Amino acid sequence: MLTVDFDRFPVGPGDRVLDLGCGDGRHAYEAYKRGADVVAADLDDTALKHVRDMFANLAEAGEAPGTASALAVRADALRLPFPSGSFTRVIVAETLEHIHADRAVLAEASRVLAPGGRLVATVPRWWPERICWLLSDAYHEVEGGHIRIYRRRELLGKLTEAGLRTTGGHHAHALHSPYWWLKCAVGPDEEHPLCALYHRFLVWDIMRSPRPVRFAEWALNPVLGKSLVVYARKP
Repeated sequence: MLTVDFDRFPVGPGDRVLDLGCGDGRHAYEAYKRGADVVAADLDDTALKHVRDMFANLAEAGEAPGTASALAVRADALRLPFPSGSFTRVIVAETLEHIHADRAVLAEASRVLAPGGRLVATVPRWWPERICWLLSDAYHEVEGGHIRIYRRRELLGKLTEAGLRTTGGHHAHALHSPYWWLKCAVGPDEEHPLCALYHRFLVWDIMRSPRPVRFAEWALNPVLGKSLVVYARKP
């Protein structure tokens, strides 16, 4: 399930891509399959092992060009171990809402981005996220949980402060907002039959991508999209 639109964030051979706060690696895999040299960075060793294994599986299955490379490394987003201008693309997806020093993270992301390079940042959208917080404290008051809710202008302002020029954006994952509202209403840790049913629907959609459902989500994203996606360029 990709949050970034790679038609609006072109990646290919010759690009050096940093997926900062890569988590399960979904965007790193897509960049690798498109032929880029990819570094997936996170502090979660378990997640990094999964990403390394998936990189190896993609290479073995021939799903990534032989000219591409992929690494998963443990790195602190506040002190990245890369020289300035190391990457032509930086992805910061669903990461900033977990970190108190988000300005410092964006400053580091901008530092390692080459002049003329592109960055994309995604965060939970304000009003769907606000409903989750109102429905359940347990949704966000957990270790490593969300510590802030972004408004669009706040994220745009922080990207500008980091020396980046925003170039556009959109919303994504409209069908996921009701799922999380339901989860929060019954309790995020509760195994409720309705949540299980909705989750099966979302998995089916991800695996099959049925055209009518994809169209419905595309149409609903401007109103109901759970994620805010903003694209930027370094002058």
